[in-house]
Amino acid sequence: MSGVTLSRYLVEKQRTNALVTHDLRLLIENVASACKAIGVAIGKGAIAGVLGGAGTDNVQGEAQKKLDVLSNDLLINAKQANGTLAAMASEEMDDIYPIPPEYPRGDYLLLFDPLDGSSNIDVNISVGTIFSVLKKQTPRETLATTEDFLQAGTAQVCAGYAVYGPSTLLVLTVGDGVDCFTLDREQGEFVLTHAAMKIPENTQEFAINMSNQRFWEGPVQRYVEELLMGSSGPREKDFNMRWVASMVADVHRILTRGGVFMYPIDSKTREKGGKLRLMYEANPMALLVEQAGGAATNGGDRILDIKPGLLHQRVPVVLGSRHEVEIVQRYHRE
Repeated sequence: MSGVTLSRYLVEKQRTNALVTHDLRLLIENVASACKAIGVAIGKGAIAGVLGGAGTDNVQGEAQKKLDVLSNDLLINAKQANGTLAAMASEEMDDIYPIPPEYPRGDYLLLFDPLDGSSNIDVNISVGTIFSVLKKQTPRETLATTEDFLQAGTAQVCAGYAVYGPSTLLVLTVGDGVDCFTLDREQGEFVLTHAAMKIPENTQEFAINMSNQRFWEGPVQRYVEELLMGSSGPREKDFNMRWVASMVADVHRILTRGGVFMYPIDSKTREKGGKLRLMYEANPMALLVEQAGGAATNGGDRILDIKPGLLHQRVPVVLGSRHEVEIVQRYHRE
């Protein structure tokens, strides 16, 4: 199917994959349209006056960028009237956003991080949008509540992300593998360019914020120290470190050529439970990584098995090439 448009790809998925309903196909197409609009806004940058801070904080107490707010609004406005959703939840909003009563309601729930890595915007480094889709487990006519969203990652029917870089990419799974689409800017279409993406089991690259080293727990200290010892250490090979500080960019590199991404628990984030959000970042990325043959853990448990207790719950994250993730898990058990 390489070279086909996203719309044609989804029509074929609807025909062959029972999980891809007409409404889910329409929902994914709408997410893709919103990502195109976000990409255009990012591309204009200072010309459109969208760089810099918004002067507000999100629910996590983090300073918002103007593009955080704009991206969130674009996703909300693109979805609320299409009849596929019961509600939405965003990293940038305190509470869920039920579909207003004047619009038709659907059976799906959309979660998203509208602009991951937004601290990189002002220096023109790749950022992205992460999204996840759940099926509402209560009747359509009942108003969605926060409880409807608190499903384990295994319940996701779709997950994906967009990368706004030299080219705009959309990476997607509907539960039967991972495919990557590139935006043809002249045609305005996402086109399948990388089908059935697979993460190599072994790697020589890792991604972690080394400035936090003094705060890490023993198992992570041990693992990274062995990587840094290279061919003269117990791993007997040299490793390269890469760190973009944009989860989308770091995970996309791993999906493309292998590696391990780590944002472990440390003494700075322990009280919050970790750095990354389970439902907006960890779950969708874990599903993509597992569908591509990799693994994802919080250090002890599979991320997709975690039953969330809070809408904005945080977790430590280790994901990527299966062999490396298993070593980190083993060090935690020991």
